Amino acid sequence: MKCPHCAVSIHESWNVIQEPNGWFLRLMKCPECKDDIVCVQRITNEQRYLDDDLWIQAYPTGSSRGPVPPEVPHSIAADYDEAALVLRYSPKASAALSRRCVQAVLREAGYTQRDLSVQINAVLCEKDPIKAIPSGLRVTVDLIRNFGNFAAHVINDQTTLQIIDVEDHEAEFCLDVLESLFDHYYVKPAEAERRKTELDAKLKAAGKPASKR
Repeated sequence: MKCPHCAVSIHESWNVIQEPNGWFLRLMKCPECKDDIVCVQRITNEQRYLDDDLWIQAYPTGSSRGPVPPEVPHSIAADYDEAALVLRYSPKASAALSRRCVQAVLREAGYTQRDLSVQINAVLCEKDPIKAIPSGLRVTVDLIRNFGNFAAHVINDQTTLQIIDVEDHEAEFCLDVLESLFDHYYVKPAEAERRKTELDAKLKAAGKPASKR
């Protein structure tokens, strides 16, 4: 799991405490940041045992994901933040928001097809070496089409937020893919531009021509 405080990957090591009226607390301290993590669950009349899928994070509130890089456009970052926030309450809603976010990222990158599956196919078939994405990212982006049987649904501009059954890990994986897309399409180009600007300033100070693109 990722610590909801520091977003570092950690091993789960919970202490479970039973409270009155069927309430249970699950507590652990993050080994990295040393802050507490608290989840709650109540056993109903229909339940006989605690259900790992029914724990609700009581502390801290909010998403366990780190902040979106400032290079990412605000509208796309807002969809990502909301997808991360609702993940533990509704993986299906989170995946729907993630799909819309993926579609927006790809549209900004020049892939304007209406269907998400067709967009992804265009990315994977890209012949321009400058626009082609790295091989590792190609694999993960392609996997999105297989989650929740996305390929059997038409995910276009009108139905991007269509709710499709997904597993919890699939919804979280969509967020992981988005973070990789942010890094590829926004963060790395901005870093490259900053480095070029710094280099050109040094070249200018030395009386030399600016670097070529």
